[in-house]
Amino acid sequence: MAVEVRSHRLGATVRVAARPGAGRSAILGEHGGALKVALAAPPEKGKANKELVRHLAKALGLPRPDVELLSGETSRDKVVLIRNIEVAALAARIGALLAATGGSG
Repeated sequence: MAVEVRSHRLGATVRVAARPGAGRSAILGEHGGALKVALAAPPEKGKANKELVRHLAKALGLPRPDVELLSGETSRDKVVLIRNIEVAALAARIGALLAATGGSG
């Protein structure tokens, strides 16, 4: 299964399965159509959400302001908006990232 990327009026969205409290932040692969991401921050006071935005922006080679948490603030299942990007371009970046990390689960 591939990571689901959807169109949004401001860019594209991707579902994220966040795993806070990890030893280091890393893209782990795909899980149920979501991008599985380990976060080296605890799930308290928004720390894991901030780390998710920071890590995704860095991993995808995007400016930090273009990455925004849309939903799932207190959940492990989140939706992230990537601004100013087409669905195909985001899907390609995620695919390349998964190929580079060997992540598929």
